[in-house]
Amino acid sequence: MLYAIIGQDVENSTDKRLAARPVHLQRLETLKESGKLVLAGPFPTDDGAFMGSLIVADFDSIEAARSWAEADPYMLEGVFKQVEVKPFRKVLP
Repeated sequence: MLYAIIGQDVENSTDKRLAARPVHLQRLETLKESGKLVLAGPFPTDDGAFMGSLIVADFDSIEAARSWAEADPYMLEGVFKQVEVKPFRKVLP
């Protein structure tokens, strides 16, 4: 089943994001290579910073999606102040 992982950044997260980004992207690349990643990207602010991220991917259960999200470098390194995981149904395209 697909799940949306929505991370909300802490204030002034840019430096933490840059430091954790290579490992974060590596984990996303692993999801992509396994055919489980639908999309991923940040929510930018008007001034070029970030307020969070969205990842939509296929996981066996919501528990597996939550576990994956909690182990993400953005969560472990304090980029995200919280992460929400919701079931997601792709309609288009």
